[in-house]
Amino acid sequence: MNVTTQVSVSKVKQFISHLLGQGKSNQITNKREHPLEKKKNQHKLKIKGIQNKDLLKRNQNYYKKQDKKSITDKGDELFKVGNKMLQESKSQKQKMEAYVLFARAADMGNLKAMEKMADALLFGSFGMQNITAAIQLYEYLAKEGSYKAQNALGFLSSYGIGMEYDQAKALIYYTFGSAGGSMMSQMILGYRYLSGINVLQNCEVALNHYKKVADYIADKLEKSEGIPVEKVRLTERPENLSSNSEILDWDIYQYYKFLAERGDVQIQVSLGQLHLIGRKGLDQDYYKALYYFLKAAKAGSANAMAFIGKMYLEGNTAAPQNNATAFKYFSMAASKGNAIGLHGLGLLYFHGKGVPVNYGEALKYFQKAAEKGWPNAQFQLGFMYYSGSGVWKDYKLAFKYFYLASQSGQPLAIYYLAEMYATGTGVLRSCRTAVELYKGVCELGHWAEKFLTAYFAYKDGDVDSSLIQYALLAEMGYEVAQSNSAFILESKKAKILGKDKMYPMALLLWNRAAIQGNAFARVKIGDYHYYGYGTKKDYETAATHYSIAADKHHSAQAMFNLAYMYEHGLGIAKDIHLARRLYDMAAQTSPDAHIPVFFALMKLETMHLLRDVLFFNFTMRWKWLKLDSTIGPYWDLFVIALIVAMLIFLLRNRHR
Repeated sequence: MNVTTQVSVSKVKQFISHLLGQGKSNQITNKREHPLEKKKNQHKLKIKGIQNKDLLKRNQNYYKKQDKKSITDKGDELFKVGNKMLQESKSQKQKMEAYVLFARAADMGNLKAMEKMADALLFGSFGMQNITAAIQLYEYLAKEGSYKAQNALGFLSSYGIGMEYDQAKALIYYTFGSAGGSMMSQMILGYRYLSGINVLQNCEVALNHYKKVADYIADKLEKSEGIPVEKVRLTERPENLSSNSEILDWDIYQYYKFLAERGDVQIQVSLGQLHLIGRKGLDQDYYKALYYFLKAAKAGSANAMAFIGKMYLEGNTAAPQNNATAFKYFSMAASKGNAIGLHGLGLLYFHGKGVPVNYGEALKYFQKAAEKGWPNAQFQLGFMYYSGSGVWKDYKLAFKYFYLASQSGQPLAIYYLAEMYATGTGVLRSCRTAVELYKGVCELGHWAEKFLTAYFAYKDGDVDSSLIQYALLAEMGYEVAQSNSAFILESKKAKILGKDKMYPMALLLWNRAAIQGNAFARVKIGDYHYYGYGTKKDYETAATHYSIAADKHHSAQAMFNLAYMYEHGLGIAKDIHLARRLYDMAAQTSPDAHIPVFFALMKLETMHLLRDVLFFNFTMRWKWLKLDSTIGPYWDLFVIALIVAMLIFLLRNRHR
């Protein structure tokens, strides 16, 4: 099918409004009364004079079924075309056209198309976010048994977005979703049982949920379908989100292209790798990847040769699967001592692709590549010893190589380590360690693509769309998403939640991120308790969180805040000497703390001098010196401003 019509959001909205109107009757079909009536009339003429009502009813039912089947078949066809278009298209216009087809297919009763449209309405694809309409669709789909809809309703209930905040109902939806096959629901339940969120903490139950998802992801990874995950922290770059290492800025990309065309081999290989798997915000483009690899290979790059071999081994649109070509390029790279080429030859011999299966040769090449530090080769060695492929089973050696590969982030190595810890194979069984490892594998699922779309939505000013996507990932246990969701809520720019709910929800998310080891989140919790954001003011609790951040994470901000509290005796016993020490530690920990620490110490020493020397033994007589009551609670800021003014005055006089 060729879709050549001009697409607009309003057109999709027309389909949606019609779809929702039909959904209320629990039968979502096109209005086809006229053709059906015509068939009925024709049939009545043919059976004129026949009084058999049963025969007439049977024929009427037959025509209804035929008409429904025609509508269903057309809906299925539209969905398939739209899905293919969505997967293969790169321009926004083509993707929007795919959603027009989904809307038409949904209008004909196609449940998968309805799921696509509900997701688009929820996440705000192409600026058509409508959470009320999304909920209506999800509720209809949930009645039809859609596990995706049940997961979505659980998510919305857990945050109170468009629905009543109800954790019990959310848990029920997640349970039904996981039973129906939702990997997202499985992952959410795994995280909840791991952390004890609205359920009793239970490591074994968490292990069961995470293992199901990890098995699914590992199967995808073995077929080379894993995706990279770029996790931009909004908390680190709130002012200039373009200047980060996770996403490649467009101007820098153009500069790299210029260098590649000028013959920079290293840049050619880097661009080839980025396009091969779609890294740093670039689209996956096999043709561009092969183009850059070929240019670099002609210049003698062993890495480029090896990657060309990898492309032909796995097969894609630009480089169709060809074992002979893969062997040729792997051999060229291996002859130069390249680890990726050596690993490639090992794979060919291990799987018998283009050459007879030879575990001895595979082992030799894997060992050479592993010695050069290539994590995929280390994993393959571990797998050979784990499964006993061509060697005696040796779980200690398997563990050794899996561990080495896992240190470089090799996902399958992490998965097999989790398997070993979960079953106690070769190591002492540890449920907690197994769950943590499985969790790392689960976070490589296709749903992690939302990190990129959420980031770009935030960058483009679509805060609500960004928040919804980050919040779903946060619910699944991604620490970065929890921090980003809390950061957006704290800004109070989102409109999908009431302002009175934003601080309490942000505090909840900061807390979850802090438990997972985020030092910034731990300091934030201290701030919320110190100032009373989303909770009551509680200096003792604030001091506790600052202490954890200072002791465990060596946070300079936490040290500074804690020093201030010791200086003034807020929530903890007043201790000037400890305050000095913490100020000094903050300055030593972070260069950014030097200036604020300098002014804080100047103020502290000045006030100490005023109180302990100039007015010694006169404190009780001169009650006006109780600065908190005479000048106000922010007298210390006044003193700092006075010190700064004095320093500026002295510096000016010195220059004169």
